[in-house]
Amino acid sequence: PSWNHHLTVVEGFGCPNDPRSYVVGGGLPLEGRPANHSRISYAVMFDAGSTGTRIHVYTFIQSESVELPVLDNEMFHSVKPGLSAYADSPEMAGHTVRMLLKVAKKTVPHLEWKRTPVVLRATAGLRLLPAEKAQALLDQIQHVFDESPFLVPDKSVSIMNGTNEGILAWISVNFLTGEYSKTKNTVGILDLGGGSTQITFLPKLRKTIESVPAADYVARFDIFNTTFELYTYSSCLPKKFRDEWSFGGLTYQVSGDSDGYTGYKTCYQEVLKVVKGIIHQPFELEDNTVFYAFSYYYDRAVDAGGVQRGVLKVRDFKKRAKEVCNKMTKSPPASSFLCMDLTYITCLLKDGFGFKETTVLQLTKKVNNVESSWALGAVLDHLHNLKIH
Repeated sequence: PSWNHHLTVVEGFGCPNDPRSYVVGGGLPLEGRPANHSRISYAVMFDAGSTGTRIHVYTFIQSESVELPVLDNEMFHSVKPGLSAYADSPEMAGHTVRMLLKVAKKTVPHLEWKRTPVVLRATAGLRLLPAEKAQALLDQIQHVFDESPFLVPDKSVSIMNGTNEGILAWISVNFLTGEYSKTKNTVGILDLGGGSTQITFLPKLRKTIESVPAADYVARFDIFNTTFELYTYSSCLPKKFRDEWSFGGLTYQVSGDSDGYTGYKTCYQEVLKVVKGIIHQPFELEDNTVFYAFSYYYDRAVDAGGVQRGVLKVRDFKKRAKEVCNKMTKSPPASSFLCMDLTYITCLLKDGFGFKETTVLQLTKKVNNVESSWALGAVLDHLHNLKIH
């Protein structure tokens, strides 16, 4: 693959095979709210990722006295594979979105459909396709949106760049943890998907902003009459071994080197070649900044049996990687890619971003019972024009 603004891609991160669907609620009973002081609204966000397509249907309570709404509940549903699997049959992508829209129709009251915006943002899976194939998928989805009963805003279907992924995930998590009003205590985010990875946090030292290698490592947006200035970085890294890997309509048969070495140490040295010196290390990774790590950080920790109370140290990833990799030298592994994935995560955290082995990460799938992802941040940006630049 070509090495351009985002580097390339790593695949091979497992995630649950079953579609997930649930509703969460976090607000007061709707009938208990005075009608003249608040209103109920809905928004539908599609996350078209590398390995799956997810729909988030949000219910908000907007009060006249505050700028941002209260998130009352989320309906979430996920299906596999990602839309990029339909690069040569875009009508199947349209079918996937049409089926997921049924979730929205069941969740949003009929009378609210025409006032409820529906938006789709695609990430690394579509970013890595040839432009004409990606556009054919987007056009098909746009057609499905246009024939739906929902409100279809301008630019409702598009590919999102990796930098915005990190910013919007940061907005999501800090909205859900209620940290916006306490800017000194905002949390950082670590996201790891099927095709890209992001790190975003609010620096405490000016040198962190001043020492970035390019302007696009710094993002600003406005909220509560405050401009937030974030350090954010998105990276795609080279593909590594999989026995079978499908992308863009092609299936690749890949195997390990029968004459090669196994074990944690040699695997780490291989991963280091595509991490060390390629991923920028921010000047500060303050110990008193809490980092939430989700997506495949969480999934692979669960696969390795490493999540306890949602808290993990970087060295715990290293310990489990060693155990899994070194077992491979004696018997076939239960999961072919767990050794590589855990080693990659360890190397990414230590030699990529520069975290200490003692750094504590908050591993989570959900924050306050809502999916931890960029999707909520994208809705807030759409509804409130946060002026991200």
